[in-house]
Amino acid sequence: MSQPTIVRTNTAELYDAYVMKNYNRAPLTLVRGQGVTVWDDTGREYLDFAAGVAVCALGHCHPAWVAAVRHQAGELIHVSNLYRNPQQGELARRLVQQSGPGRVFFCNSGAESNESLLKLARLHGVRKSGEEGKCHQIICAKMSFHGRTFGGMSATSQEKLQKGYRPLLSGFAFGELNNLPSFADLVDAGTAAILVETVQGEGGITPCTDEFLRGLRRLCDEHNLLLMFDEVQCGIGRTGDFFACQHAGIRADAIAMAKGLGGGYPIGAMWAAEKHADLFTPGSHGSTFGGTPLACAAALAVLDTLEREALISKVRTQGAAWKTKLDQLIQEFPRQVKAVTGRGYMLGLTLHSDPAPYLAALREGGLLCPMAGGNTIRLLPPLIATPAHLDRATDIIRSVLARKG
Repeated sequence: MSQPTIVRTNTAELYDAYVMKNYNRAPLTLVRGQGVTVWDDTGREYLDFAAGVAVCALGHCHPAWVAAVRHQAGELIHVSNLYRNPQQGELARRLVQQSGPGRVFFCNSGAESNESLLKLARLHGVRKSGEEGKCHQIICAKMSFHGRTFGGMSATSQEKLQKGYRPLLSGFAFGELNNLPSFADLVDAGTAAILVETVQGEGGITPCTDEFLRGLRRLCDEHNLLLMFDEVQCGIGRTGDFFACQHAGIRADAIAMAKGLGGGYPIGAMWAAEKHADLFTPGSHGSTFGGTPLACAAALAVLDTLEREALISKVRTQGAAWKTKLDQLIQEFPRQVKAVTGRGYMLGLTLHSDPAPYLAALREGGLLCPMAGGNTIRLLPPLIATPAHLDRATDIIRSVLARKG
C-alpha cells in the first residue's frame, strides 16, 4: 500500500487559509511539551502558565498519564452509554468521594457540564412548583462565564460574548458577586437555582468570599433553591482544595467540572447531591462521548497522580507563598500593578492598563499566560509546578514590568 503524500506547508499559512478566525492567536506554533515546559517550532522553550487554560493539571506528557492513556487506547476506547464500562463506574465513585453523597453525569466539556446544571435546575423547578415553566429562573453573577452554548451564554453576563447571538434564553437574573443582598433581592417564587463560579476565571480571577458562599447556602436552603457551582476552571485541585467551594466548608447541590479533570483529554462531569440526582431519568439527558473508557482512564490517572504526589496540599502551601511574592509587585510597580487575586495556582495580576502588551513581552521573555477580565494577567501553572518554576515566572514578570515602567 502506497504511503499518503504529505505536503509540508508553514503552519501559519494553513491557519490563514483554512482555520476560522474566531481566536486572537499569538504568533506562536507549539510542537512539544514536557512537564511545565513547551517548545515552539523554532526550538525555543517557554514556561507554560496557561496550561491549556487550566486543563493540563499534570503538565505535559506526565509519564503516569501517558501510560494510562496508552494502555486504555490499546484495550477499549468507546462503547457509548448504552452499556457500562468499568472506568466510568470507578471515576464516578472517586468523584462522589470528593463531592459527597450523590451521582455523576459525564459529558465532554465545561460548557456541556454547565448545560447539565441548567437542565437540572429546570427539572428542580418543575418539582418545586408542580408545573413546567412556572419556576425556572436561575440567578447568576455579573462578569460570569459559563460557556459558549446558548444556555451558557444566557447565564453569562458579558456583552462581548452575547453580542450578535440574541435572542438568548430567558430565565436568568444577575447579582453582584460577593454581595449577598443583591442575590437575595432577585429571589422570587419563580426562582429555581443560583449558579456561580466559585472563582470567576474569564471575568478576572475573582474568588467568591467564604462568607458569601455560606450566605448563598443559607439563602438556597430557605427558598428551596439549588445551589450550583461552576468549578470547571477552579476545580480539581487548582485552588488548593479539590473544589474551590470546599474552602468555605459548605456543600453544593450540584457541581460542574471539566478542564483539569482529564489532564488534557476532553471530559466533563456534573455531580448532583443524592436528593436531586433522581431528577435525571432515562432519556432526559445524554451525551454520545460522555464518560468513554479512554476519557475516564485519563481522568483516573489525574486523580491517582494528585493523590500519589500530594499535589493539592503542595498547591495550597506553594500557592500561598507565591501569592505573597507576587503581592510585592504592587509595591514595586504601583503605577502598573493594581492587585493580585485568586488562590493556589489560579492567580490574577490585575493591571491599571491593557495587559496585551505585557502578555506579548512575557511571551518574548519565555512565559506563556492568558488574559482575563480585560485587565488581568491570568496565571494558571500546571499543578506539578515547583517553587523554582514559580520563582522563575515571577522573575520574568518582574523583568517585564521593570522594562515597561
